[in-house]
Amino acid sequence: MTAFRARLTEVDIRRLIKATDDDERAEAAHKLCRNMERAELNEDDRAAAQKILRLLANDAAELVRRAMAVTLKASDLIPNDVARKLAGDLDSIALPIIASSPAFSDEDLIEIVRAGSVVRQVAVAGRARVSRDVATVLAAEGCEQSVRTLAANDNADLSEGALATVVDRFTEAAEVLTAVAYRQVLPLHVTERLIQLASEAVREHLISHHAVAPETAIRLAQYSRERMTVDLVDQASASADLAAFMAQLNARRVLNASLLLRGLARGQMAMFEYGLAELANTPHHRAWLMVHDAGPLGLKAIYDRAGLPPRLFQAFRAGVDTWRALAAEGIDTSSAYFRDQMLERFLTQRPAVLRDDLAYLMERLDQSPSLSLTAANAA
Repeated sequence: MTAFRARLTEVDIRRLIKATDDDERAEAAHKLCRNMERAELNEDDRAAAQKILRLLANDAAELVRRAMAVTLKASDLIPNDVARKLAGDLDSIALPIIASSPAFSDEDLIEIVRAGSVVRQVAVAGRARVSRDVATVLAAEGCEQSVRTLAANDNADLSEGALATVVDRFTEAAEVLTAVAYRQVLPLHVTERLIQLASEAVREHLISHHAVAPETAIRLAQYSRERMTVDLVDQASASADLAAFMAQLNARRVLNASLLLRGLARGQMAMFEYGLAELANTPHHRAWLMVHDAGPLGLKAIYDRAGLPPRLFQAFRAGVDTWRALAAEGIDTSSAYFRDQMLERFLTQRPAVLRDDLAYLMERLDQSPSLSLTAANAA
């Protein structure tokens, strides 16, 4: 062990053995461990160095044990028994070793995970390499924070089954789903499962960076369009200034026949009136008079002036007639019951609706069991 001892001065050895001040002994331990790591040790020297490490691991001073753990956290010099002992120590000592030491077996790391400490699970999940067995246990049993760290670690060997387990366990945890979505490699069925759960930005990333079946991409685009439309209809119904709201939609080029038809089908007559007024560049009171004109010409005139598609006029005509008939029955036009009745009667009118609009309306109908039977009987 001559080469090893040559890197230590007598002062360092004396300070380590005889010092009573913890800070001084920790400094000496740090220097000793640093020199051990840098030295070119033969087999005998290595065995002697590990004996010293066992003594340091049993030192009563926390600062001394911490100095060794931090200095040699990624060193292959620390034997398995010392690594296990330090892993059971205080967090300040255990975490550097758990996160970096190559001395642990998979069984050791699984035992640490199952012990349940959040910070230690996170330390295991963030290691430079996480084996498949360890990753599988973390995916199934780890806390949310550790699973998020695991998913974000592309050096973690996560099997297809483990990824599916993560998605199933954390369907409501946006940060975990995002971490999974941004992995470099994802199985197709996991990608498609994420598409159903993740945010819009994450969906776009999945389509751009991972294999997605063409029909899934089409379905996703349709879903996004439908969701946006439903949101706009809901926002319109809650708007305190519909004229300004419709002007904004028009400026954004989303005020169109499809949006107005869907709004009308949900009983949002005011939205329809203000939308027509905006598109026709007509004051709302005039648009209202033309929409609710008992004669056959008023609605057609304002509709044409708004530049809406001629082939959809009969669908709008049926919607206005349905709304007027329900209102005449004394039903509260702002109630959920009115909206259900509006949709039911509108569908049974069989207006010439665009295919995607009708599919949307049928989807809305399917969400209301009380309406589905009526529509089916009407068919």
